[in-house]
Amino acid sequence: MSRVKVKALSREFPDLKISLDRSYKELTSLGIGKAPLPVLLEADNSMQLQDVLKYLHHRNTPCFIFGAGTNLVGMDTPYQGVGIRLSGKEFSHVEIDHTNVFCGAFTKLPMLASLCAKAGLGGFSPLSGIPGTVGGALKMNAGANGTEIGTLVKKLSGFYLNGKKWSADADEIQWCYRGNDIPHDVIITEAVFALRESDSEIEEDAIAAEVDKRRKREPSGRTAGCAFRNVSDLDPAGKLIDQCGLRGLKVGDLMVSEKHANYLLNTGEASAADYLQMIRILRRAVSEKHGFYLTSEIVTMDPALAKDIEKDTPSPCINVLYGGVSSEREVSLKSGDAVSRALRRAGFKVELSDIRSCTVTDTMRNADVVYPVLHGGFGEGGELQGKLEKAQLRFVGSGSKSSELVMDKILTKKLLDQLSLPTAPWGIVSKKNRNFPEHLHFPVMLKAPCEGSTVGIVKVSAQEEWENALNAEFKFADELLVEEFLPGREITVPVINASALDAIEIVSPSGFYDWDAKYVYNNGKTEYFCPPKSVSEEVTRLAKEYALKFYHAAGCRDILRVDFIVGDDDVPRILEGNSLPGNTDHSLVPKAARQAGMSMEKMTATLVYAAMKRSGETPGTEPAKKENKFFSLLKSFLDLIINIAMLCCGAVFSYAGFKYGTLSVPTVILSGGGLLLIFMALIRQFDRR
Repeated sequence: MSRVKVKALSREFPDLKISLDRSYKELTSLGIGKAPLPVLLEADNSMQLQDVLKYLHHRNTPCFIFGAGTNLVGMDTPYQGVGIRLSGKEFSHVEIDHTNVFCGAFTKLPMLASLCAKAGLGGFSPLSGIPGTVGGALKMNAGANGTEIGTLVKKLSGFYLNGKKWSADADEIQWCYRGNDIPHDVIITEAVFALRESDSEIEEDAIAAEVDKRRKREPSGRTAGCAFRNVSDLDPAGKLIDQCGLRGLKVGDLMVSEKHANYLLNTGEASAADYLQMIRILRRAVSEKHGFYLTSEIVTMDPALAKDIEKDTPSPCINVLYGGVSSEREVSLKSGDAVSRALRRAGFKVELSDIRSCTVTDTMRNADVVYPVLHGGFGEGGELQGKLEKAQLRFVGSGSKSSELVMDKILTKKLLDQLSLPTAPWGIVSKKNRNFPEHLHFPVMLKAPCEGSTVGIVKVSAQEEWENALNAEFKFADELLVEEFLPGREITVPVINASALDAIEIVSPSGFYDWDAKYVYNNGKTEYFCPPKSVSEEVTRLAKEYALKFYHAAGCRDILRVDFIVGDDDVPRILEGNSLPGNTDHSLVPKAARQAGMSMEKMTATLVYAAMKRSGETPGTEPAKKENKFFSLLKSFLDLIINIAMLCCGAVFSYAGFKYGTLSVPTVILSGGGLLLIFMALIRQFDRR
């Protein structure tokens, strides 16, 4: 903003505090930025802020909102707009009404935590070590010690940058890890929090402990707090950077802290260019070594800076498919949501698609990898996988043939018998042959062969229950698997990229791991033990061995879960496999992966890279361009014309040769050449199809 415009602004708002050429060393904790901020406006109250925003909007003047500046990088060139800071008392007030807390957005978070603790309110003590203002914490959904500020919100108020009022209740805001859907062009001015009653002494002790812990862990000096978001609790950003050997790295006057590798220290006159180079190095190193694309916690004033960082180490785009139309749709929705959240935390670009028909979409074609999280139906039984293969798209999980085999419990049983792997005695019944298999004994499990999540499974204990059970199960399929019921301990062995993870023992309240035991818990909560508590190490070793044999023999890839029953004879018998197992909070594969030290984020990223390797392409490459439809149709038309011409010429030559009558070199050439042209035309036509 020019000096002339500043004078006009000052005349319009004589009570507005305006300062010029403010150094970023004064405005931010990191102190990065060679050029000073040309103009800083400090609003005293909401009415003044609203009028100023309207004034700037009508004159197309950009503005940037400053809080305490604890996670901000300034600019090396003059900002072509004005900075705004909420410095008036209205924006720092705190009022407590029973368990409701009203506070201005410029209130410092540690001070708010202290005031709430003294008032006997709990909720903020885990966040007491976070520097900065309430407004800044809300915009990024700041969190610590398992608590996020978004979980405490009752209502928020503020303004759009055009001066229009904005407000939202807690249930109107979608909160996520270090983010939310609050519009980017909204300035929060006031927050209302709903807290719980607590003991003042307990809360104050918790705050003191948190502050002391932070003081011991965090480096001193000019810093903006954590530079990157943690990928997960098992994959903290500082650990990932440290394992790349970058602790103590210096770029100009910007240094990776020796004390904590997720902190950047400005040791002198660090610039925004230094910051850009440092972040490029760290993101590139972590992506190469760990497969994660770190997301910055620090905000850059210059939007071009963030774009340059992303361009340097672009993350792959993953199309996660969930939903489907099978009986397991609801489970798939939960699984797909969990997978997409994990991939986003790992730094991938994610497109989440609710799939209701078995078709290949443009979103799938434009993704680097398609990640099906579809349970049952066409999404798991190989039909969709076949279409993805035909379209030559990379996707996570087994191919079409293996998916079909594993999904079908009858085909699985046949393979197990062929491999001489132990399984429960079994047979087949159909609508045409409803007779109970003579070689089996009650009780039995009657199973629809291509359903999952215990859908289409019923226990039949006696002959008198047989007909009713058949009538109910034939609603799912025309042919059913009959499996002799074997009492015992249930365990499952996940396989990730041809490596068997630790087995999990499942102890359900009813003794049967059905829908209720998996998801609902009406009959009590299911317990999971990894490693198993009542199965020996030898049995577990055998189960892992059998699971791997089945994985390879079925032609599986990437991921498989194999379910077992272990009887009194300590023989692990395979019941079935699952090539696209669940990924909900209750699901077994993530539990086993975590026991092995692999986070959900690491597991999903590992599966993505396994799919990418199959094409030989590297992360971040551009997807193949689609052929122009017009030229594709033109090419098909010309091919058809050429084939017709070859057939006609071949027919004419052959006719001429045979009509000539006598056996001679010319007739042989004409006839043979004609037949050859006809043959080639037919081959070309069939090849096009």
